[in-house]
Amino acid sequence: MSEKNPKVIAIIPARYDSNRFQGKPLALIAGKPMIQHVVERASQVEMLDRVVVATDDERIASVARDFGSEVVMTRKDHSTGTDRLAEAAELLDIEEHDVIVNIQGDQPLFPEEIVDQVARPLVEDPALPMSTLIYKIVRPEEIHDPNHVKTVFDCHMNALYFSRSPIPFQRNPDELQKPTYYKHLGFYAYRKGFLVTFVGLPEGEWERFEKLEQLRALEFGYTIRVVLTKHDSIEVDTPEDIMRVEEFLTRH
Repeated sequence: MSEKNPKVIAIIPARYDSNRFQGKPLALIAGKPMIQHVVERASQVEMLDRVVVATDDERIASVARDFGSEVVMTRKDHSTGTDRLAEAAELLDIEEHDVIVNIQGDQPLFPEEIVDQVARPLVEDPALPMSTLIYKIVRPEEIHDPNHVKTVFDCHMNALYFSRSPIPFQRNPDELQKPTYYKHLGFYAYRKGFLVTFVGLPEGEWERFEKLEQLRALEFGYTIRVVLTKHDSIEVDTPEDIMRVEEFLTRH
């Protein structure tokens, strides 16, 4: 008997406390809270059956409800956004085979197409536990920047490793042909059953050194399908980034 088609649910983790930008989800961009921009974009994605804001802060929850978003309240003691995502998935009674897309609440300009791109592999292959996006690096300064995570993958587009260092390492720098570098974008899709399993795994050794949570999945033998997208992401990490986003919206 074939399994029914999974539902695809977007969960947007949003926390108020941030060392670099307190109250970031409520920062106004062109007169609207940033979290509203994210929810409205997600709501335009045809593939999504549901869009939910997951937060531990009543201020964010109140604003999200005011503009019509579904909200789920989570605990305050989560160490990562993935832990918050998993608790939200449990509270929402999402079925084990359904697909959860983690949309970051600090990416108010994400192209709607990338949600389809990251979720499609899990919709089409019920055996896949997890997928994420990669982007071909075009700015040389990003290759050596540890804030831009690089990845290598096999011929089936399954991730082999993620690193803050440049990978692959070019042994002979005088060689004319240079490697193609790919950076990881922070959009993930998870099978709900795997998501719950994932947050229950102990921290991996590679994860501990690189401070990259996705390495835990690889270290414990799980497949991460990577999808090459033509869309880069614009994240809001500081108040100064708000101006960049508003300039982009003005131009487009």
